[in-house]
Order: sequence, then structure tokens, then C-alpha cells
Amino acid sequence: MELTGQQWPQEMIDLLLEIKATVEKRRTTASRLEPEELQSFETRYDLIVAKGFQANPPPVKEKGKRGRVKQGKTRNMLNRLQEYRRETLAFMYDFQVPFDNNQAERDLRMMKVKQKISGVFRSELGSKMFCRIRSYISTARKNSVPILGAIKSALEGNPFVPEL
Repeated sequence: MELTGQQWPQEMIDLLLEIKATVEKRRTTASRLEPEELQSFETRYDLIVAKGFQANPPPVKEKGKRGRVKQGKTRNMLNRLQEYRRETLAFMYDFQVPFDNNQAERDLRMMKVKQKISGVFRSELGSKMFCRIRSYISTARKNSVPILGAIKSALEGNPFVPEL
């Protein structure tokens, strides 16, 4: 919305946050949304995407130019929202799917910090060791296990292993 000045992006944001709130409310009492709710949300999603396409018509191919016509960032986003609708709304169909990917980004952040500070690992073995340690710490944190206690246990030969 900030880049285009158009209203449909804000409508999409509001819809996704409304779906998230509905899922959060239902998570305690049910394992899924009712079919009527799913249909209503899907229809509204499709209408917003259609409104976006209407506000951003396809570019006209210039005479004498070869190749595909450049779509632009807004139209590319609309194409992805339309093509990957099921994936975008996955959190609505399956309550086990998180609304955002913040956890995945947090898991990758330390690797990027390490890369930024030192540039590269000196050896493949060093990079594997770093990844293994970071993975162990991340798993312990996700399971509410004290990090230092988990590391101490691992060094004593009794590593933390999460329950399945």
C-alpha cells in the first residue's frame, strides 16, 4: 500500500489478520474452521486479488521488443497471491501451520550474523559444527529447556532429546 497508494493491499492485510484472529479464537475449541467460514474467507481473498488486478492491468507489449513484458512488482505479487492462494491461506486450513515464518527467520539469523562478522568458515567441518550446535540450542529453546543446562548435559554425555 505504501508503494502503490492503492487500497487493496490494506484490505488484504486486514483480511489475513481477521482470519488469524478467527483461527486463534477457534484453536481452543475446534480443530478447523467451518466450511462456510472457509468459503467466505476464500471468496473475500479472491475479490481482493481481483481488485488488485483491476487496479494493475497487464503492461502493453512494445512493438519491436522481444521477450516477455516486464510485469512490475505489484503485478508479480498479485500473480503469486493468486497462484499460491492455498499456501498463503495454509494457516486457515491447518491450525498446525503458523501464521508467519518468524521462527524460521530467527533460526537463520545466527548463521547470517556469523557470516557477516567473519565472512566465511575456515573449513567445512567448522561450518558443520557451528550448524549442529546452533540447531541443538534452537531445539532446546523451542522445548523450553534451559540452554546452559542442555549444553552441560550434552558435554556430560547425556544430551537433551525432544519427545516426539
